[in-house]
Amino acid sequence: MDEQRLRNLLTDLSEGRAQVDEVVRHLRAMPFEDLGYAKVDHHRALRTGFPEVVLCDSKTPEQVAGIFEALSKSAEVVLGTRADASRFEAVNARLPEAVYHQAGRIIQVGTPTVDEGVGPCLIVSAGTSDIAVAEEAALVVEATGCVADRLYDVGVAGLHRLLQHHSRLATAKVIIVVAGMEGALASVVGGLVSQPVIAVPTSVGYGASFGGLAALLSMLNTCASGVVVVNIDNGFGAGYFSAMLCRQIAGR
Repeated sequence: MDEQRLRNLLTDLSEGRAQVDEVVRHLRAMPFEDLGYAKVDHHRALRTGFPEVVLCDSKTPEQVAGIFEALSKSAEVVLGTRADASRFEAVNARLPEAVYHQAGRIIQVGTPTVDEGVGPCLIVSAGTSDIAVAEEAALVVEATGCVADRLYDVGVAGLHRLLQHHSRLATAKVIIVVAGMEGALASVVGGLVSQPVIAVPTSVGYGASFGGLAALLSMLNTCASGVVVVNIDNGFGAGYFSAMLCRQIAGR
């Protein structure tokens, strides 16, 4: 249950539109609901501003569906990351309004209220092969109600593609840079802008990229100031942190 829903519930109680038993029933699930295989954290939105997000990988389709069903009772938006079609089908069978974003492998239930005054966060990918991780980041940003802008396939192998979009770099509040191979794009962007840059190394690349380790080390060793790095392929973490920054910048 997010803060606004709790406020609405308590307002309904104080103005006689809700009964005490109804309020108790809603609050009973706080701070978590035990499903046996998962303890669903209904209290997280009150603590952090956004509900629990389901990591679908390594969970069975039925487990994912059960967690989604529990979360959707009290959350405006529920997200599941690293999801495949079988997990979406299980969720969709219980929650017909569920949407599957195939490019970012995200299941979404509910539509956020977009705050046009927050952001934009610009998500930049080095190559087309990095788009899956970039889309994961972008969809998470949008699910929090922030504005996401996308700029894909502008890596250092053709740097002129990036430089033609300098105005978009300059107007973004926060920039996420997603790159595999040697991960050089984060340093380049960090040297061009004054905004915070969140670098996401991806596991894209040939043998010596070591599944993204080369890009991770390159980004950690950047000489550009203002660049921070998340783990390999962690588009979710970059998107979530970017949304937090955008909200702080906007005073939300």
